[in-house]
Amino acid sequence: MLEIKDVQGWAMLDYFAGIDDIQLLLHTSYGLPEDMPVEVFFRDLEDFTQLEKIALENCKGAILDIGAAAGSFTLELQEKGLNVTALEISSACCQIMRQRGITQVLEADIWTYNEKKYDTLLLIMNGIGLAGTLLKLPDFLKRLKDLMQPGGQIICDSSDINYLYEDLPKPENHYYGEIKYKYEYEGMEGDWFEWLYIDKDTLTDICAEHGLKIEVLYKNKQDQFLYKITSKDY
Repeated sequence: MLEIKDVQGWAMLDYFAGIDDIQLLLHTSYGLPEDMPVEVFFRDLEDFTQLEKIALENCKGAILDIGAAAGSFTLELQEKGLNVTALEISSACCQIMRQRGITQVLEADIWTYNEKKYDTLLLIMNGIGLAGTLLKLPDFLKRLKDLMQPGGQIICDSSDINYLYEDLPKPENHYYGEIKYKYEYEGMEGDWFEWLYIDKDTLTDICAEHGLKIEVLYKNKQDQFLYKITSKDY
């Protein structure tokens, strides 16, 4: 059963059903609402960014695509013959992925899922943002570490959003990469949720404090980084 609060999921279902004029609004804690283009979740390989292509090329072994949305990355990996599972909390998105032909779909919350361990944990489109806040990031990394096979890896990206504050003062009571969002679609509004964008130096320091080492696989001109994170034991 679909939840009314899964506003993004409803919009994605309508788009998948063939409705073209979708207007999904994203309210933010730093400015006016923005249009969220739903089609970004339904791209194929030729539309992936260079960062995303490199991320997929670095996947190996048993792969868990965390926060898979409509499953575009999962589908690409599956078509390459890789052993990939999509994990997504939205029942609407899980429904879409099954209809798209994805064979391994888990409807679960990454914060509580602990059924299996994987060689690659994939979190792109800033999936590490699921940590929510800087304070919660160590617990999130521990959660991911618990899901890694020995010698496993986390492939993730994030952005330094310092640029948002070129004309605005940085927040004084929290880390500047902590953002709150809320979706709105067809008169329905979801709950506010926390999302984290983290700069490279801060992520590197926190990883080091928790027995993890970090390698930069790619960086673009917009200060968006792709990382491989592994245990210091391997």
